[in-house]
Amino acid sequence: MREVVLDTETTGLSPKDGHRVVEIGCVELSQHLPTGEVYHVYLNPERQMPDEAFKIHGLSDAFLSDKGRFAEVATGFLDFIGDSKLIIHNAGFDLSFLNAELARLELPPIQSGQAIDTVALARRKFPGARVSLNDLCRRFEIDLSDREKHGALLDSELLAAVYLELVGGRQPGFELAAETRALGGESNDMVNNLNQASNSAKPIRPHAPTEAETSDHDAFLSKITDPLWRA
Repeated sequence: MREVVLDTETTGLSPKDGHRVVEIGCVELSQHLPTGEVYHVYLNPERQMPDEAFKIHGLSDAFLSDKGRFAEVATGFLDFIGDSKLIIHNAGFDLSFLNAELARLELPPIQSGQAIDTVALARRKFPGARVSLNDLCRRFEIDLSDREKHGALLDSELLAAVYLELVGGRQPGFELAAETRALGGESNDMVNNLNQASNSAKPIRPHAPTEAETSDHDAFLSKITDPLWRA
């Protein structure tokens, strides 16, 4: 089961107002374990960055001026996500921007059914609670020390940890994948070895009682008047 945790940064709140995507970050999961594979690009939005957006993510016009356009990365991005489920915090927001970018290139949109919205998951699990990414990280004691500003790749890594908690508890190996990705080719080998160890079959434990256990059980029942467990 392959899933892709995805986040974007943009120039504003709505693509209908001409706002564009400026960063895409993705983290790959397999069987709810990180593989160490990521997708990350900065994009030239071909428009000026509003001050309000700059204060959120810190991506300036000067920084983005030499970055590629969405048209140049669209094929690589679509190849990376494929038909995998997309784990997105407030999925409607990110999909509206990505689909607006795809529409400019006359490419098919990403269907809403491909996405799992972690905001909806969190609201079902914690009715009435605050469910921002920061709030969920604090709830699950996930380290936020690197999140001085929003960033698509960092937020995808944080969201991956939150998602694994929401669906039943963080799996071993997530922190290892995040920490070793910078080490180069060895990181994938380390994560793969961990995944193989986690998925390896365990020997079947015998369930039949031993003679000693049966004897002890009979001795215990003999002290009880008409025990229900006596066959």
